[in-house]
Amino acid sequence: MPRTNASTNASTRDGVWTTDRIGDQSGRVAVVTGANTGVGFEVATALARSGATVVLACRDLDRAQHASGRIIAEAPRAEVRIQHLDLASLDSVRRAAALLKEDFPHIDLLIDNAGVMWLPRQVTEDGFERHLAVNHLGHFALTGLILPALTATPGSRVVVLSSPAHRRGVIDFEDLQSTRGYRPMKAYAQSKLANLLFAYELNRRLQAAGAPTIALAAHPGGARSELNRTMPRAFRGASWGLARPITHSADRGALAILRAAVDPSARGGQYYGPTGRFEFKGDPGLITSTPLSHDSELQRRLWERSEELTGVTYAMS
Repeated sequence: MPRTNASTNASTRDGVWTTDRIGDQSGRVAVVTGANTGVGFEVATALARSGATVVLACRDLDRAQHASGRIIAEAPRAEVRIQHLDLASLDSVRRAAALLKEDFPHIDLLIDNAGVMWLPRQVTEDGFERHLAVNHLGHFALTGLILPALTATPGSRVVVLSSPAHRRGVIDFEDLQSTRGYRPMKAYAQSKLANLLFAYELNRRLQAAGAPTIALAAHPGGARSELNRTMPRAFRGASWGLARPITHSADRGALAILRAAVDPSARGGQYYGPTGRFEFKGDPGLITSTPLSHDSELQRRLWERSEELTGVTYAMS
């Protein structure tokens, strides 16, 4: 039996955006990274229910298959595909992008959702610190490689997930891979600031090229999801226990991402998130990011460094 939850069945109250406002997504293709669990799963489920063909782009194929089954159990007519994608590997990103473009010459939505947090220092096969690799560089490469399928599609969007943690972020170009004095939250915050810098610069470049695609940013707030599984136990206990009144469920956290993805009033370069205190929970709406995230020179510099590190150059024409 399909589950019921607050965001799925909530009525559309005046001024409050809920899943009732997603509208018919039939004929549209949505690629959601990290869609086998948490907020990504809720985003994929809501889009599939609304008629979109949803691609679960995930590292763990068994978990993706399980997630696909759960979605189809709730929406038997849903069309759900699975694409293997390991954002920590540029080889995997390139293979996934090639297959996605082959299967879907037109892509309407790319939700750059997958992420890691609170990891001990790890280096990927490409030599990148893992927070930076998965949260930013992998998505930068994927987005650039499938961009032709997006720009071939009028009304297409890229939604890049950030976090309130971006407010503590600094892009350290002298130590981008966090080799000195490594701290998990510092590395995570840097990657979340990078997400915003990327989203804003991507939208600027798309506009300058006259492309029919826009880029936006969003975050799910204090969503209780598996992203928290690597947090220290004391913090995890706060997120899932003592601080429960100021956090919310993954399906509630998904609302801001969904609004950025489908709300007709949304514009390129906007940032959506929960509008409650500290942006931890609350109804989804427009929010602001730090002045540093809007630094055009910093955006340009990170973009160019990201091109160098990934070997991916964007074709905007």
